[in-house]
Amino acid sequence: SVVQGSSSILSPISSYQTLISYNCPLNKEQTMASSSSSSSDEFTTPFYNHVDASVPQYISELGEAVGIPSVSADLPTHLPDIVKMMEWTKAYIERLGGWASLMDNPKKVDDNGHPLPPILLAEFNAGETFEEKKTVCCYAHLDVQPAAKEDGWDSDPFVLTERDEKLYGRGSTDDKGPALSWLWVIQAHRKLGVDLPVNVKLMFEGMEESGSDGMFEAIALLSKEGEFLSDVDFFCISDNYWLGANKPCLTYGLRGLAYFSVSVQCCEQDLHSGVLGGTVHEAMTDLVRLMSSLIDSSGKILVPGIMDDVAPVTPEEETLYEGIDFCCDAYKKENKVASVSNKLLKESKKELLMARWRYPTLSLHGIEGAFAGAGAKTVIPAKSIGKFSLRLVPDQDPQRIEKCVTDHLNKVFADLGSPNKMEVTMLHGAKAWLSDPKHPNFEAAARATEKVYGASPDYTREGGSIPITTAFEEATQMNVCLLPVGACDDMAHSQNEKYNKRNLINGVKVLGTYLHELGKLDGPKPSKCRCVELT
Repeated sequence: SVVQGSSSILSPISSYQTLISYNCPLNKEQTMASSSSSSSDEFTTPFYNHVDASVPQYISELGEAVGIPSVSADLPTHLPDIVKMMEWTKAYIERLGGWASLMDNPKKVDDNGHPLPPILLAEFNAGETFEEKKTVCCYAHLDVQPAAKEDGWDSDPFVLTERDEKLYGRGSTDDKGPALSWLWVIQAHRKLGVDLPVNVKLMFEGMEESGSDGMFEAIALLSKEGEFLSDVDFFCISDNYWLGANKPCLTYGLRGLAYFSVSVQCCEQDLHSGVLGGTVHEAMTDLVRLMSSLIDSSGKILVPGIMDDVAPVTPEEETLYEGIDFCCDAYKKENKVASVSNKLLKESKKELLMARWRYPTLSLHGIEGAFAGAGAKTVIPAKSIGKFSLRLVPDQDPQRIEKCVTDHLNKVFADLGSPNKMEVTMLHGAKAWLSDPKHPNFEAAARATEKVYGASPDYTREGGSIPITTAFEEATQMNVCLLPVGACDDMAHSQNEKYNKRNLINGVKVLGTYLHELGKLDGPKPSKCRCVELT
C-alpha cells in the first residue's frame, strides 16, 4: 500500500571519570529512584490503547511529512520545502494548543551565501502547576538527505510506502518519524484529558543533514538567562538507532571527528601520461604514499601521538559491554561483509564494540582530482586531494590531533624528497561526548523502555558524531539522553530508508512513558539549583 503525502570546533565534554552530574538532591544516589505516582501508572494502559488505535492516523501524517522533500543539501532548490515542513509542523503544534515560533536563523546565510531556514521553537506547559514542574527539551530535525528513485529505491522516496510492516520513505526514520512522535504524545494527553507530567519544549531544525548551520549560535543565544533554554532540566534526542534490530538501547557516548584533506600539486594542468610520463614528479604517486602512511591494513593508526590521550578502560566501563545483545556474524551480514571477505578487524564482541565506540579510528574516504569515470583515461592529474578522517574519543582534542596529523604528513613528505607542493587542512573538528548512564535522565528513559518492551535496554556508545549533543550540554550544563527508537537496519541516509511499524508504535509509547518517569523524579529543578559539578 502507498501512503500519499502532500507535496568550527566544539568544546569538550569530560571523560568517563568526570561525567556531568551535579551534587543536588535529584542526583544523589539515595534519592535518584522515582517517587510514587499512581496517576502516572493509571495513565499507561489508556495511553497505550490510544496509541494502538491511532496508528492509521500516524502513518497518514508521517506520509504528509515524507511528501515534503526538505533536502538541506540543496538549499537553492529545496529551501521552500524546508520552510514548508517547518510551517506544517508549527501549525500542528498550534492545533494542539502549544506555543510555537519560527526563530530567524542567527547565521542568516550559509558559506555560499544561500539563505538559511528558520529554527522551530515550541512549548507545552504541564497544567496549572507548570511552574513547579521540571522541563524537558526534545530536539529533532525536519530536513532530510537527498534521494531519487533512480538511486536504487524500490519506490518513490518521497511517497511513504508500506511493505511487510515497514514504512519506506526518505525521512521516515531520520528524523521525521521520531520528531512527529513527540507531537503524537502531546496529542494523546490532550485526547485523554491528562495533564503533561513535565513541561515540554521542542527545538526542531532544518539543517542537521548539512552541518546544522546556525544551530550552535542559536543554542548559545537561547541558553542565556531568561531565554528559551535557560529553564530546561533535561534534554532528549531520538536521532540515532539501536545497536541491533530487536533490542532497544540508550546511548551515552559518541565519538568526535577530525576531517582532513591533503593535497599534492605537480603542475598547473593535467598532463598526457604517454607524452610526459616518466619526466615529471607525479602528484598522485606522492599522495598515495602519504595516504598509505596514515593507517595499516590491520586498522592500526600509524600517526605518532594519536593514542596518547586515550583513557584506559575502567572495570566499571568494561562491565557495560558484557550483557549487550550483539552478534559478530549477524553484524557481518547486516553490513554486507559476509559475502565478500567474511572477516572483521576484531573477532570478539567486546573487542569489536570497543573498536567501534571507545577507541579512535582513521578512515580513508577518497581522492578528488583523480580520474574516476568509466573506461580508461591516460592522464596525469595536476593536483590530487586525499580525504580522510579520524573519529575521536573523550580527552582527544581536535586541535592537538590536527598538529599530530600535520606534523606526520610533513615529515613523510619531506622524506619523499619530492619537489611538489603539499598542503594539509583540517576541514571539520568536534570533540567526543560521554555522559553518565546512571543519571536520572537515563534512568527515567530506562524505566520507560522496560515498561514498553518488558526488558532493560542495552547501554551503548556510538562510533558516529552528533555535535549538537555536546552543544546542549556545554551551553546549559544539563544532561542529554540519547533515546533511539529506530532499528539498526533502518538504512538512514541510504536507499530504501524505512521505519518499522512496530518501532513507530512502541516509540510513541516509550517517549510518552519517559515523560511520566521524568515527572516522578524527586528533588529541585536542576536548572534552578545549578549545583556544583562532581569531579
